[in-house]
Amino acid sequence: MGVGLIWQGDFHNARQLLSAMSKRLANKKHSEQLSKKPILERFHIHRLHQSQRLQVLSKVLVPVDGAYQIPLKRAPVVNEVLTHVWGPTTNQAKLVSLREILGFIGAYEWFKNGIELDEGFMAPAPLNKIHPYYGVFSPLRGEYLSLIHQATIDEHIQGLNAFDIGVGTGVISAMLIRRGFAHVLATDSQKRAIACAQDNLNRLGLAQRVSLLECDLFPPSKAHLIVCNPPWLPGKARSTIEKAIFDEHSQMLKGFLNGLKNHLEKRGEGWLIMSDLAERLGLRAENDLRQWIFNADLEIIDILHTKANHPKAMDKTDPFFQARSQEVTSLWRLKHGRQ
Repeated sequence: MGVGLIWQGDFHNARQLLSAMSKRLANKKHSEQLSKKPILERFHIHRLHQSQRLQVLSKVLVPVDGAYQIPLKRAPVVNEVLTHVWGPTTNQAKLVSLREILGFIGAYEWFKNGIELDEGFMAPAPLNKIHPYYGVFSPLRGEYLSLIHQATIDEHIQGLNAFDIGVGTGVISAMLIRRGFAHVLATDSQKRAIACAQDNLNRLGLAQRVSLLECDLFPPSKAHLIVCNPPWLPGKARSTIEKAIFDEHSQMLKGFLNGLKNHLEKRGEGWLIMSDLAERLGLRAENDLRQWIFNADLEIIDILHTKANHPKAMDKTDPFFQARSQEVTSLWRLKHGRQ
């Protein structure tokens, strides 16, 4: 509550302090007690503990001057990093969480280097890289991309137009163009995601075939294919990056399903990409998704499935390893129920 430690010494020592605090707050006894709880209760306790832990770690503050430099001994040069995250300098000094600064630096390395994707999903190198911005969910998990690559495109929508709802980095828009759609209209409610997608589409040479619109969910028109990969877990996001993971009260998921039929062209399809981790954690009932699809007057054409292959699915020390190791990601092909 307005209390923090302002670090004025050696920058490397500040990093060591933060690392020591992080280890101290990773309570092994707490983890052992947590493992004995039912999985839903375990999830909520874990989320609360993580929130409290991050609040404490965020109290270590470092100065940043008006030129986006850290005036501490052995501090890294961060003006380029901070300009990318915050925009042009306002020439005002400020205090910033060291943990946040380190997150900016790490994210900027991902942005500079880019994430190399399977050439089959995109195009031969170097046109198979996506450069994520800080706070925009990166396509490190390739299983959902494999579903988009494999999904059947019926001949009556092949080569027409598509929507990408929640564009993020722009990777799905790029894949839809590579799969033969003439034009994609992509939307996102976050300015930073729109900027990130535009940057990536420029790099990939696809900017002329993808239009970007800042809005919530659907644009005021119709498409032959509408794709959405909403956040997979119902819950409140506590940071910028968590907005790509948590969907409070499943608002985006329900909004997509309830609005889909009004934005599909005749014989058009909607593709919903979802993980079943929420069901495995007890955050959503097993039949809720099918019921919401039915209530939205939609019909299921087909469902494609793939097992999770991300690192947490293999990490036996993760408190939710049992659920993550069995996680399945699915692409639901949907159409208007009255066609």
